This record gives sequence, C-alpha cells and structure tokens, in this order.
Amino acid sequence: MKILLLGSTGQVGWELQRSLAPLGEVTACDRVKADLSDLDSLRTVVRGAKADIIVNAAAYTAVDKAESEPDLATRVNATAVGLLAEEAVRARALFVHYSTDYIFDGEKVGSYVETDAANPVSRYGLGKYQGEEAVRAAGGRHLIFRTSWVYAPRGKNFPTTILNLARTRDELKIVADQIGAPTSAELIADVTALAVRRVGRSEDLIGTYHLTAAGETNWHAYARLLVRLAAAKGYALKAVPERILPIATADYPTPAKRIANSRLATDKLRAAFGLTLPSWDAHLGRFLEELPHESA
Repeated sequence: MKILLLGSTGQVGWELQRSLAPLGEVTACDRVKADLSDLDSLRTVVRGAKADIIVNAAAYTAVDKAESEPDLATRVNATAVGLLAEEAVRARALFVHYSTDYIFDGEKVGSYVETDAANPVSRYGLGKYQGEEAVRAAGGRHLIFRTSWVYAPRGKNFPTTILNLARTRDELKIVADQIGAPTSAELIADVTALAVRRVGRSEDLIGTYHLTAAGETNWHAYARLLVRLAAAKGYALKAVPERILPIATADYPTPAKRIANSRLATDKLRAAFGLTLPSWDAHLGRFLEELPHESA
C-alpha cells in the first residue's frame, strides 16, 4: 500500500510519519516538496505518487494572519484541498483531511456534534469549512477529522509559548473564558492510523468525525497545570501557577475572533472505531519529556 503524506514536518504530520509507517510505504512531503499554494505543482506531486491513501496534514494555520491574507488562506485551506480530493477520486484513493473547531461560531451551550451547522467567524474558519465542503463535493472515499487546541513537542503552539513566557516573566495573564480540549498530535496520528486501517475493511466508516482528547478546560487552567508540571520536572521558570492570572477574551483582542466554546463531541468516533480517548491532560507529561532541551 502506498501512502502520500502532505505536511510531513508539521505537528500532526511529523507524528503521522511514525503512525502510518506500519500500514505501507509512506512518501512524506514537506512544504518544499508539496506546496499547497502552488496548485499545478501539487497536482503533479499527487499524480506522480500513485498513492492508495492521500493524507493531508498541511494547512494555512496562522489564524490571525489569515484576516489580512484571505486569498492565500483560502487557496491553501479550501482550493488546494478540493484539488486533492478530486485527485484522490481520480486515483481511487482514500483521502484523509483535518479540519477544526473554528468552523463553528462557539455560541452553542454544549459540545458540538458532527451534524451541527457550521458558522465560521474568521477567515481561517471559513477557509477550513470550504475545504471540508470541497472534500464532500468530490464524492470520494474520505475521512475528515475535526480537532482542536493541537499541540506537540515540535512547532509553535500554546504550551511551548506559555513555557517560553514563563521562563522570562514572573506573571502571565491568560484568557479564561474559552473552553476546549487540548489534543496532542500524537493522539491524532494514532487514531488516524487506526481509522485508516478500519476503513479499508468497512466502507461504511467513511465520513466526518470529531477527534479531540476527552474532558475540557480553559486556557488559563491549562497554563497553570502546564507550569506546575514543568516546574516539578525541573524546568527553570520565573512564573509560578499562582502568578498566572485569568483574563477575559475581551481583554486580549486579536485580529481574528476567537470562539468561546471549542468543545467537540467525540461519541461518533468512539462508537465507530471502538475507542476510549484519553483525558486532555494525559499527554502533557510526555510532551514535557519530549520537548527539545533548548525549549525547556
């Protein structure tokens, strides 16, 4: 089995190189080898790979910058995704793609389910939803995983940012009125590999799924736990949990609107694939162990 992996050096893509390897021959492409903003080149790469499975872990992820670069964000997150989905149909390949909580407006009281209506409130969210729609419109075999608050020991993300700030500041102010489930790239990659294998045995499993860790928290509580765990592991930090203060979203304005509720219900995923998902804080210890020394 041949697997084409796009976005191989990103947080999720890096973990996918490991998790997909037992399933077949993986051709891993970073942005240099497969640039989603260059549609003609991208098509050439896909057709040359002759893959049985195409996994797209590449995306335009600069949420705030997307407000000032809407055309580029749309080309990468929507137009290129549609091209990949169409090429997957042409090659009779399974197409795996990742989406986000940002397709919703965050106004729902409970957790979002897969059938809830999308209503993105940012350019990033709009592009990601248009990408989803393009995959479904292509009509091929596909898996779309919506996830949230992704982190990994590599790349820029919330926990690496918090630790860097905590090294130089004795007080941090973190938003406390946004709720979600921090989800490790490792978990996403492992579930992807399991799902790909199961789909090969049952076409009934194709479709859209929510994939996040279990439970919920807010950014402020997340930051306090992270700093407490890091200090216990010997990280040299100036900030202590008690000096991490809660603020409201309104006190931290950003170019792109953030959503208050990022909770995604995973009932469908767990039932379809027979999974028990770990709590959102279960991978933080491993994250701290695997973080490069210079980041500690």
